[in-house]
Amino acid sequence: MTAPASEYPGERLGRPTSGRGSIGRPGRRILALLIDWTAATIIATAFFGYDQFALPEKAGWTMFAPMIVFAALQIIFIPTIGGSPGHRILGMRVEMERGGWVGLWRPIVRTALLVLVIPAVIWDADQRGIHDKIVGTVLVRA
Repeated sequence: MTAPASEYPGERLGRPTSGRGSIGRPGRRILALLIDWTAATIIATAFFGYDQFALPEKAGWTMFAPMIVFAALQIIFIPTIGGSPGHRILGMRVEMERGGWVGLWRPIVRTALLVLVIPAVIWDADQRGIHDKIVGTVLVRA
């Protein structure tokens, strides 16, 4: 026996069709990711420098500085302001599936999976990535 198809993303989660509390759509999510990655790159470059012509063996760990800063932004801002700077700028927030504070461990696990990329680009019918499903969170419009 199969479950009935949803009319819209988030229906199975009891979320509204649009407006506050509705599922954050892909366009906003991608733009938020670009905002966060740009901010992380600017911060990493300001603190750790940038050598466009460095080979990976000479660049060392600074090659990963933007990703480390990106992860730090996610881990710090999701539990404190409800989302990354990109999420908040675009009017979204990360919430628990059934409401409540996301806590401290969920942003860490969610970010670790987000940095791996694949869990974030595989979505279910509610447009939730595997990284959100595993930790029980949902990205919604604020």
